[in-house]
Amino acid sequence: MPATKAARVQERRRVINRLVRTRTRTAVKRAVVAIASEPTEATTVVAIAISSLDRAANKGIIHKNNAARRKSRLAKRLNAAAK
Repeated sequence: MPATKAARVQERRRVINRLVRTRTRTAVKRAVVAIASEPTEATTVVAIAISSLDRAANKGIIHKNNAARRKSRLAKRLNAAAK
């Protein structure tokens, strides 16, 4: 019986984790598009993406270093586009 309950819990977590991961990827993609199209107004979209990455890392859905790397790349793109 405990294995079946664990399987149910894992399935629920898998679905939630997938949702969070998808939303994070979408936020990052939106930030990249915003940087490419309108660099001056992209800061808010980038901030949302960074917040989403931080949330996913804190929940353990993505690794903290993975989140840091993605945030760094976003900031690098934003700074390059601002010049």
